[in-house]
Amino acid sequence: QVQVVESGGGLVQAGGSLRLSCAASGRTFSTYAIGWFRQAPGKEREFVAAISWSGGGTYYADSVKGRFTISRDNAENAVYLQMNSLKPEDTAVYYCAADRSVRAWASRSKNEYEYWGQGTQVTVSS
Repeated sequence: QVQVVESGGGLVQAGGSLRLSCAASGRTFSTYAIGWFRQAPGKEREFVAAISWSGGGTYYADSVKGRFTISRDNAENAVYLQMNSLKPEDTAVYYCAADRSVRAWASRSKNEYEYWGQGTQVTVSS
């Protein structure tokens, strides 16, 4: 079992940057694929980015490709989401999720991830 906690959210102007962190507990962190998801008010939770167990593989939603970068440090039990060129439409609560299964990693579906953090608010002003 793993617990994940997000941090790093805040208020930023359009065009600015933020770096979100996902800190995990447990000694088996490297056996979990990690996904970032976001949920805007009145909308479904959507996939943003995911990183494989070793960090060698990454996926991005088309809406953030080229602007966001996901990375992980297994020695620190942490995953990061560097967000550049932020837009007002990036405003949402951002969630970190963890799962051991290949299906979660490959599907990029929120329904396949077992462990979730409480979320961190990102607000981008125009």
